[in-house]
Amino acid sequence: MINRYNWQHTPDDLRQKLLQRASIDITEQMKTVLAICEDVRQRGDEALVDYTKRFDGVALTASQLRVSDEEVVSGVKQVDETMREVLTYAFSNIKKFHEAQMPEPIWMMEVDEGIMAGEKTTAIPDVALYVPRGKGSFPSVLLMLGVPAMVAGVSRIIVVTPPNEEGLIDPAILFAAQLVGIHEIYKVGGAQAIAAVAYGTQSVPKCAKVIGPGNPYVTAAKRLLMGAIDPGVMAGPSEAIILADEGADPKKVALDWMIEAEHGPDSASLLVTHSEQLADLVEQELEVLVASLKSPVRKEFVTTVMNRYGGIVVTASLEESIAFVNAYAPEHMEVMVRDPFAVLPKIQHAGEILLGEYTPITLCNFLMGPNAILPTGRNARTVSAVSVWDFMKRSSIGYVTQDGFMRIRDYAARFADVEGFETHAKAVRER
Repeated sequence: MINRYNWQHTPDDLRQKLLQRASIDITEQMKTVLAICEDVRQRGDEALVDYTKRFDGVALTASQLRVSDEEVVSGVKQVDETMREVLTYAFSNIKKFHEAQMPEPIWMMEVDEGIMAGEKTTAIPDVALYVPRGKGSFPSVLLMLGVPAMVAGVSRIIVVTPPNEEGLIDPAILFAAQLVGIHEIYKVGGAQAIAAVAYGTQSVPKCAKVIGPGNPYVTAAKRLLMGAIDPGVMAGPSEAIILADEGADPKKVALDWMIEAEHGPDSASLLVTHSEQLADLVEQELEVLVASLKSPVRKEFVTTVMNRYGGIVVTASLEESIAFVNAYAPEHMEVMVRDPFAVLPKIQHAGEILLGEYTPITLCNFLMGPNAILPTGRNARTVSAVSVWDFMKRSSIGYVTQDGFMRIRDYAARFADVEGFETHAKAVRER
């Protein structure tokens, strides 16, 4: 049974529950992670080796934590030509997109005669990219994090990622890292990886920032260590909205509706439409498509999501559908209406906005160019997709000529008097 909500007649408490969706309670994880982080701070590599054996089932020595040059060469050779072509194509598109985001290194303007103000943009010196493993390999995550870091000009980029059962890193990740020009990869994941880059160990360098999606333990470690390292965007469970009208193709809608639902049972995936007929047709298509899934795990995930944090929201009009989207602030959204470009200006809050029936989330997740590491949990109201700006910082610049100074010093002194700062006033009055 798929959840269906008639939005005009949905009680307020149920509305709020739907909008809050799959928020994670990581209270218990925080308790566990606190001990792990302190252990890594005190014992360094020794703790990393112990936790890698305990959580990943892999026995490594401290000298094996960093991926060797020989492992890189061997791994890259295992990537077949088709996958090399795919990764290279994705790298090219992602690079072009992020290069277009780059600001001028320095800009200045004359805000008044003799008074110059501007900014200087500088890359963060060193960044750790967290690439999860879970039940598979995620070279797309490495590209989505590594390419903007490279384009931004980060001098030292390292990767921390859990090893597989053989104590190795997936060959596709090694090839993606090679494309980006990353040469430091460490076989460590989970909360212990975040602690390692926050504090530094004998093998793993301390970094200014760590960024990348992870499980609740990774999220808990980032929250705990915010004073020791910049934790970057903290993404939660996947979420998506398909906004559709009566002209949408029911099968295409159903196909795309499942995309984020297959990430896991805590994902959220909604169809929002003002057409009851479309809702009925899509639901019929979905039942057929779910039954056709070959993976029992993915089938279970999709089914669970449609009965938990997913479903169909039927509104009274396209305008009400748009209002729902803005209230929800989804991570991913597709606009499958007759005139998607007319709707685009009205979407205020979404991590990404994909237009038309031939722009499924799949394309943006992997190789279209825009970044797929996006804010979740309604954070799209204030947070943007990962970009070059996540790897850069701005310094304000000011320059005042003598004539300019003489014209404004009395204003500045008066400000200082009002706010009670004597030395501020002296610095301008006695100059």
